[in-house]
Amino acid sequence: MYCKKNKIYLYIIFDLKSSIIITFFISMNSHNKHFQKRYLITAALPYSNGKLHVGHIAGSYLPSDIFVRYLKLNQANAMFICGSDDHGVAITITAEKENKTPRETAEFYNQKQKENFVSLGINFDIYSSTCGNPFHTKTSQDLFLELYNKGYFDKIETDQFYDTVKNKFLADRYVKGECSYCGAKNQNSDQCEECGKALDTETLKNPISMLSQTPAILKKTTHWFLDLSKSESIVAEWLEAAEIKENTKNFVKGLLSTGLVKRSMTRDLTWGIPVPLADPEAKDKVLYVWFDAPIGYISNTKELCQRKFGSADKYQEWWKDKDCKIYHFIGEDNTIFHAVIWIAMLHAEGSFNLPTGVAVNNFLNIKFSNTEAAEKISKSRGSAIWIDDFIAQGGDPDGLRYYLTMIAPEQARTVYNPLDYVTRYNSELGNVLGNLVSRVVAMVNKNFNGIILNLDPAKLDESSKRIFGLLKNTQQVVGENIENYYFKSALEDVMNFCRQCNRYLDEQAPWKLLKTDQEKAQFILSWTINLIKDISILIQPFLPFTSAKIHKILKINSYALHWNNIGETLPEMQIGQAEILFPKIE
Repeated sequence: MYCKKNKIYLYIIFDLKSSIIITFFISMNSHNKHFQKRYLITAALPYSNGKLHVGHIAGSYLPSDIFVRYLKLNQANAMFICGSDDHGVAITITAEKENKTPRETAEFYNQKQKENFVSLGINFDIYSSTCGNPFHTKTSQDLFLELYNKGYFDKIETDQFYDTVKNKFLADRYVKGECSYCGAKNQNSDQCEECGKALDTETLKNPISMLSQTPAILKKTTHWFLDLSKSESIVAEWLEAAEIKENTKNFVKGLLSTGLVKRSMTRDLTWGIPVPLADPEAKDKVLYVWFDAPIGYISNTKELCQRKFGSADKYQEWWKDKDCKIYHFIGEDNTIFHAVIWIAMLHAEGSFNLPTGVAVNNFLNIKFSNTEAAEKISKSRGSAIWIDDFIAQGGDPDGLRYYLTMIAPEQARTVYNPLDYVTRYNSELGNVLGNLVSRVVAMVNKNFNGIILNLDPAKLDESSKRIFGLLKNTQQVVGENIENYYFKSALEDVMNFCRQCNRYLDEQAPWKLLKTDQEKAQFILSWTINLIKDISILIQPFLPFTSAKIHKILKINSYALHWNNIGETLPEMQIGQAEILFPKIE
């Protein structure tokens, strides 16, 4: 144990010949601003009607995983919540195509999605489902009734799209048409994916039924409408205080400027959560999927608390305690639901915390080598890079995480290009990060039997002090960028530091010093191993598999390293053998 100026290090090390050296660091000299708070992070619930592709991952799941990993590296008490969205028309359409029941469809794709997330190192504390969660139906119905009893719902006879061939009312995803705002064609009847505006029977032109491919007519039915106009001032007030990117904030302000309206929260369907009213006209109606889906964040937290603490009621510490910060990560098409309707619902209920922040990413397009231009990723057209295919074909999960972060659609839509992926994988991950680790580890093993020195930072030469200053600056800037949802910039900062480390190594040229000054050569290599240790912490939120590989090479316990350990020196120890972190893709 070493103690100096309120800084404490505790090292527990096995024999140098053992296969693993476990190194623990405990630092008491700097305040960890995340340590005292609780954080609840959610990622948008994906429809359980198909496989996941790179667009899904880039939109909300990879950014939220990076954010959570960073929080946990800072020893924050953070919960990561997700699960599949099993209700609504998207699931019934797929069930009909695959000759399954909606529940069978939901359960099948829920499991497939869970496997996809695990393969990419996206580690939710719970990945549940809205049809399998034992708390979801009651939680959704209770919230509906609370709003109903407070007078937030109006029962209204309204026009709804109807298929005269199938003799059936048509919910949102069963109708497609033209957006009257921007003219985009082939849009669902609830929202335009191009301009983000909410659509309805008056604003969707030339509606076509997806059941019979015939024109849809309007027919009278009764539904319960949530009066969003009562919450305009609340949404505006929340928007000003929330941690949201400026482009998202401006988009929501635009929605508010035109005034919020009443919106139907029930549907004429058989698959979903029954409307919990005794009214005869509520028979055979279910809650609108976008009413019950975000409630899944709450019910999934209840399920996790039941598993983890033995009490579902512990969820209140995360949803009703003001000391907990809540962050939602979503794609651009979910903005109106999370930044307007969900805020109105939570505030109207009255006991839940409003989210601290909502992080929105835009859509990811795709450009194949045999196409002239980029196009929208589409399940129906098959224009996608599917996650299970990527992994089955030997794709590197960290390579994909790296590329999707570097082209992240944080401010505008961007393009996934498979050829560009290969180029950046080889030139950036392979040549910059992989080469740094492999050549330094190889030289330490070849010339010093794998032994690195315990260095005194006070005795660093000017070049080493300079790179140490860059390290600490990088640590600060990367943290700030992650906390502000700028993950691309954060990873660029890490890679720039890797380039600086390569430059430092080239300037010091330890391979030349081996012939004239072995002591200095060992010092330079030992110091660079310390920098590689620090890089392994910096990249952990982005490249968790690579970070773990580096820890294995250095014989360090991954669980013993935290964000505050960046810059702390390793003891004298023996490292392991080098391995190729990023085999070249031809």
